[in-house]
Amino acid sequence: MQTKKHGNLSTMPAANLTSGRVQTMFEGKDQEGRNHTNPDEVEDFNEMAALLESSTTPINIKRGDVVDGVIVRIDQDEILVDIGLKSEGVLSTKELPATGDWAFDQLHLNDKVLVYVIQPETPDGHALLSLKRANAERQWRIAEEQYKSGELLKAKVIDYNKGGLIVDVSGIRGFVPISQILNLKREEVAAGGDNQETAAKLQSMKDKELQLKIIEINRARNRLILSERLAVQEWRQRRREELLDELKPNEVRKGVVSNLANFGAFVDLGGADGLVHISQLAWSRVNHPSEVLKVGQEVEVQVLSVDKDKKKIALSIKRAEVDPWTTVEQRYTPGQVVTGVVTKIAPFGAFARIEDGIEGLIHQSELTPGMDPKANLHEGQQLQLRILRIDAERRRLGLSLRQADEMDAEKPASENIALDSELASERAIANEKVMISLEDAPHAEPATVEREARRERRERQDRNSDNPLFNNLAMGDEGETTAMAEAFRAAARQRTKDETEPAE
Repeated sequence: MQTKKHGNLSTMPAANLTSGRVQTMFEGKDQEGRNHTNPDEVEDFNEMAALLESSTTPINIKRGDVVDGVIVRIDQDEILVDIGLKSEGVLSTKELPATGDWAFDQLHLNDKVLVYVIQPETPDGHALLSLKRANAERQWRIAEEQYKSGELLKAKVIDYNKGGLIVDVSGIRGFVPISQILNLKREEVAAGGDNQETAAKLQSMKDKELQLKIIEINRARNRLILSERLAVQEWRQRRREELLDELKPNEVRKGVVSNLANFGAFVDLGGADGLVHISQLAWSRVNHPSEVLKVGQEVEVQVLSVDKDKKKIALSIKRAEVDPWTTVEQRYTPGQVVTGVVTKIAPFGAFARIEDGIEGLIHQSELTPGMDPKANLHEGQQLQLRILRIDAERRRLGLSLRQADEMDAEKPASENIALDSELASERAIANEKVMISLEDAPHAEPATVEREARRERRERQDRNSDNPLFNNLAMGDEGETTAMAEAFRAAARQRTKDETEPAE
């Protein structure tokens, strides 16, 4: 029997790979030369080849690198992070902050984290990682972006030295030079931190949060320089643009007086200053803004106009308040005597203010006769005035000093009349008492009655001598008052009558 011979069945590859079945399999052809290649299969094959190639390419990680990773396991003592190595990196939980975004209870599986490589490979084959150092690196990256974009940030003052302030910028120590601090004056900046007053101001700013702008950054040297002056200037400029679009005429806003000038006051509306002209400060006459305002005072203002082209804002303080002339007739009436303060001297008289916003004219004819207003009156002087007329529509108020003085002169005369009335009442009461005493003693002897009458006269004369108002009363023949004498005569006649009637 003839035996069939087979070819070499060795697993070694053929010497000529382009021959036989091997060639047809790689080219996707059968033995007859037909093409059976599928495009989807080719695409899958290319992706697999790329993955195999990348898996065989080692990742070069060295100490100090900051890489992205994914949390794959969380234990109480350590966290395993996949950073692309053969084995996971180890992150110790001891360095995690107690609170915040990167606290232990805030981390979860599959969270993406940025880690710092402390050691690429330990004896156990794991990389030793740090989240705290990576956070600092992250903040440096953020700071670089803020520096490039000119973004404003806020930072807390943690310390100071003679050169300026030290601030905490999300874990990075930044420095604000003394020349870039907003609240320091030029002379204080020139004196530097060695000056006691400047040092005291720097110390008072500790723990405060400042608005800052990065003006210099150097990661290699850990150098981060910031400016408060530039930050505030830029913020105010942005805010001014916003306010020019926001503000509408007749709108009422709150602001703070930032500066005073002879022509008015500037009010800060929260980033932009508006001007309150001196005529819009109050309803009353104002000679200088310092009479009614002070720097730092909080006020309410009404927007009069907004000029976006010239970037000017006109404000009014008095229009934000109730016009006192609208209710003046409810508080005052003609003939009423009020206290006024002289505000201005004029050739034809003087102006006086009876309350804020209510001012009237004392015409020269209503001054004290013969009075020269320039010689006898001065601004700020208080006067008692009488209201003559009130014209709320025309904002006119007529006042009189002369008529108020005349009323004061008439007052003592009226007081004398009241005293005379009181004296007459006292005499009537005294007469009644005498009559009652006489009636109560019908059997008294005439001599006794006469002695009582003399004693009463002496007491009355003593009281009259002490009170000069009794000096003008009419006196009888014996020096007693007329009313008293009549009382005694009537009592004597009554006594005689009573004695004669029983005898008959």
